[in-house]
Amino acid sequence: MSDDSPLATLGIDLATDASLPDVRTEAIRIARRLQVVGAKSIGFVPTDREVAVPPVLVQIGAALCDLTGATVAVVDANVRYPGLRTLVGRGESDQVFSTRWLAGSLALLTPARVERAGEVVPALARLLLDGAELFAHILCDLTGFELIGEHASAAACMDGVVLVGRAHKSREAELLALSRLMPRDRFLGVLLVG
Repeated sequence: MSDDSPLATLGIDLATDASLPDVRTEAIRIARRLQVVGAKSIGFVPTDREVAVPPVLVQIGAALCDLTGATVAVVDANVRYPGLRTLVGRGESDQVFSTRWLAGSLALLTPARVERAGEVVPALARLLLDGAELFAHILCDLTGFELIGEHASAAACMDGVVLVGRAHKSREAELLALSRLMPRDRFLGVLLVG
């Protein structure tokens, strides 16, 4: 990826076969698993505040695009600190989410403004309904929803939910406790990064 690409400005290198082979291999493995599961909208919940979900979603989203040839959305629904918002800009005041195309058929959707408690989950649900026909897969960063007490209801909007933890840092007891808060019929497992 060139240094002037939108992702490079945030320090995210989109893995290609030659640039980051281990990241690329893992992203493809995860993308294949998500494709087999058949979940269209997948929420990714960080296990702690040190986990950066957007770079993981960008890599998996790009792998899904390559595998399926379909259009994939990465939704930075983080209500605390939307990490990818600077790529899209502020957007119009009446827009709930703004869109920027990252690479090929990979789209980034970010909130035009940070919503208040009680407004966030309905806005996310609207996005999922509106995006159902536009995108083959919708990968959502659900960081920050726990701060407003809506992580379980946000996860319930998804077809599948994945916990994202840190390798050698996240503890089994913490992962199990958080997994019990997720909708049992939609829980896909834990992804360890780092």
